[in-house]
Amino acid sequence: MTRLQPLDPAPAFALPASDGTTVSLSDYAGRKIVLFAYPAAMTPGCTKEACDFRDALAPLRAAGYEILGVSPDRPEELTRFAEQESLTYPLLSDPDRQTLTAYGAYGVKKLYGKEVTGVIRSTFVIDEAGAIKLARYNVRATGHVASLAKAMGIPLS
Repeated sequence: MTRLQPLDPAPAFALPASDGTTVSLSDYAGRKIVLFAYPAAMTPGCTKEACDFRDALAPLRAAGYEILGVSPDRPEELTRFAEQESLTYPLLSDPDRQTLTAYGAYGVKKLYGKEVTGVIRSTFVIDEAGAIKLARYNVRATGHVASLAKAMGIPLS
């Protein structure tokens, strides 16, 4: 499994979104992005992480960042998740896991001490030129957004 490093080009994608549109990396050309990969909508950890991004949206956008979430969930599930949790940023559907794999966010991981294949909770900061600025793998759902903002020099309060 390939893991992205700073300065690597961000892999291109075009995925269906929770709002019925198709979102591609090229749609954000010249803008900064935080792309987070999570295992499944409406599960406790993923809900916590998605809501933390929702709650940090204003300071992240003020710093020039757009937020995108990606999971293998179907668009209909993502729509329900976005509505249920008042998520106002795009949630992207990658059911074949090609984008998740290209970002190194799908593969073997430890789950309760056992090795399983699945989505590796990860976050990628992509700069205006489309290069990886920061790649974090195996992040914890709780506290991750605050840690990421601190690493990026963005105050959340």
